[in-house]
Amino acid sequence: MKKVIKPSDPLIALQEFTAARIAIGRAGTSIPLKQSLEFKLAHAHARDAVYSELDLNGLTEKLKQFTLPVRYLHSMAGYREQYLQRPDLGRKLNEESLAELADHTQPTDVVIIIADGLSATAINLNVMGLLQQLIPLLRTADFMLADIVMVKQARVAIGDEIASSLKAKLSLVLIGERPGLSSADSIGAYLTYNPKPGLTDELRNCVSNIRPNGLNYKQASKKIFYLVQEAFKRKLSGVELKDNAGLLSGK
Repeated sequence: MKKVIKPSDPLIALQEFTAARIAIGRAGTSIPLKQSLEFKLAHAHARDAVYSELDLNGLTEKLKQFTLPVRYLHSMAGYREQYLQRPDLGRKLNEESLAELADHTQPTDVVIIIADGLSATAINLNVMGLLQQLIPLLRTADFMLADIVMVKQARVAIGDEIASSLKAKLSLVLIGERPGLSSADSIGAYLTYNPKPGLTDELRNCVSNIRPNGLNYKQASKKIFYLVQEAFKRKLSGVELKDNAGLLSGK
């Protein structure tokens, strides 16, 4: 009879449920070479994601399917290093962008803002898959959609200024999340009801880890849509708006 060798680390069974680096073994006082190289590669991917750029041309072409005008804006952070060192500049539009929005007078319900954040890679790879699920849901509920906005060197709060200028009742910021060592392609969706400059984060709702290996597009779009509907129904967002729908199945 063949002898069955049981794994010595009880955490090995948990590897099936997480991409976290657990039960990777050791070589002497260090970790095995293969796992060490994988760690360095993941770190390189995370660094690359932080310095990645929005594929404006490619995204613009794909956004045509929604038949919505697209605006291109920029924060007060002029370049990537300044953006990383001065988060405050990423929360405000530069003068040219403010002038671009100055002539808007038509009120609207929802403005979708696509922002690079800390991983433009996440946006380039995943935002279209999410929008293809989400925009039809918003349209079936008769929400009036503003122009789609793409903004570079942006932080979440920049959506308040954009939405206020576009006279939108709710802002939905789709932004590249801070890359980790198990994911460099995750989108966060931040929604704010009655957005205006000066709001703080307790007045927002967030749906995070949107990517094929995280919260998939269908699940994410249903959760966002539920929160948008509830925000309009209750005329608020943030800590007072709870997700009571539970985890919606993507099957």
